[in-house]
Amino acid sequence: MMKGTAVTGAGTDTVLSLRGICKRFGAVAALTDIELDVAAGEVVAIVGDNGAGKSTLVKVLSGVYAPDAGKIFLHGEEESLGSPALAHARGIATVFQDLALCENLDVKANLFLGQEIRPWLLDDVAMEKRSWELLRQLSAKIPSLSVPVAALSGGQRQTVAIARSLLSNPKIILLDEPTAALGVAQTAEVLNLVERLKQNGLGVVMISHNMEDVRAVADRVAVLRLGRNNGVYDVEDVSSEEIIAAITGATDNAVSRRAARRVTSPQEEREEL
Repeated sequence: MMKGTAVTGAGTDTVLSLRGICKRFGAVAALTDIELDVAAGEVVAIVGDNGAGKSTLVKVLSGVYAPDAGKIFLHGEEESLGSPALAHARGIATVFQDLALCENLDVKANLFLGQEIRPWLLDDVAMEKRSWELLRQLSAKIPSLSVPVAALSGGQRQTVAIARSLLSNPKIILLDEPTAALGVAQTAEVLNLVERLKQNGLGVVMISHNMEDVRAVADRVAVLRLGRNNGVYDVEDVSSEEIIAAITGATDNAVSRRAARRVTSPQEEREEL
């Protein structure tokens, strides 16, 4: 783990900051000079067209990929997230789109898969108590801990995956397309979960293609285009049309940067202008 100087230009409640993140795969530049800040109790949506770099960015943040350049700051301190285990230990939890659930196992077994409480033998009582604590924390609608995951709806499965990610008390949670392929009622259920994460003080990064979902729960939306920043906007101050323009490249990148709400130092402001 690499420690460094505190990041400048970020608020005191900032839990995650990216500065100049780059990632290449051979001749392909997947990410170039990515900048992002996420505060505690804030939902930042990452949007962009296919191939914009959204999934690559999530994998960099979750420790799956190491960036080729740039710096990652957690709580103002520079960190090197060399593996998923290290990212997890530093308080970053990730719920990927495939959820990684075992459908033949029940809810409790999936919540504690690989993290079982066992002083000697499995402590079913402690795991059941902790399971209900997590589900109540999310105001989740799960009928029973003993029901197989295969019998749950898509929204309930997403609930189980998110609840499992909270076992380690993370400060940042990454959600990769949490409402993909869900119906209206199930989508509403998952968006309520995202609101609960925000209310509990977590910094949330949500990858999404759905503009309605973004506007429903996000505080800010960061647009990626061809692996680069193309604007960070306050959701309350931007229209869906403006976001789509940034996604498609109709909006100039320099104008988008000046519209961003990222807190900058006076020196950074002068350089940007």
